[in-house]
Amino acid sequence: MNSPPPTVDKSGKSIQAMFGQIARRYDLLNHLLSLGIDRYWRRKTTRLVPPRGDDPILDLCTGTGDLAFAYGRATKNRLPIVGADFCRPMLARGQEKNRRAGTESSLQFVEADGLNLPFVDDRFQIVSVAFGLRNMADTLGGIREMVRVCRPGGRVAILEFSLPEGRVIGPLYKWYFRFILPKVGQAVAKNRLSAYNYLPKSVVEFPQGESMLRLMHDAGLHQVRQHRFTFGVASLYVGEK
Repeated sequence: MNSPPPTVDKSGKSIQAMFGQIARRYDLLNHLLSLGIDRYWRRKTTRLVPPRGDDPILDLCTGTGDLAFAYGRATKNRLPIVGADFCRPMLARGQEKNRRAGTESSLQFVEADGLNLPFVDDRFQIVSVAFGLRNMADTLGGIREMVRVCRPGGRVAILEFSLPEGRVIGPLYKWYFRFILPKVGQAVAKNRLSAYNYLPKSVVEFPQGESMLRLMHDAGLHQVRQHRFTFGVASLYVGEK
């Protein structure tokens, strides 16, 4: 099964430029637009997909490193964690947070393309991505690369926005997502590439539910499952290698 081509521009240069422009306000807007619930989603991810043993953890499309830091807190910074992203301004923000937190001995930031990772096969016990797989031009290719660097018996964890389906929550959230979120995002993080108009469009076309689980299975994962967060506003997809 091949993932359909995106209708929004997900070329590498476009994504790099867009996230580079909003890097300075990225954390603020994540917390503002989710009413702080994004922190809970990351903590929940570390609890549903906890580390086992001493092998390292990779957080892909790490941005400013929020999920990587969450895994650091969950492990009391005892395990090596790598945060990988190909947008330098985002990585710079993550590295600044790393210095302030004093976690540079356990958390390393690496500039890397999620579709062509500079890591050997079978290295990481957990390969995670939070709100980043959706930005790759090739969804299935991104999952396959995650599987490649995950060790046998390890797990792939994909945290991503999804659309709630309830009769009340569903329409209300879609209205907020389509009309309010882009205006607030653009006002706070002014950018030339309309990053917060791109967000709802990219979520709508991204595989969700059973479609995502099939892609994960096709990429070589088994025991694939979905955990819905906050009425289905976000979903955690987990599979084992």
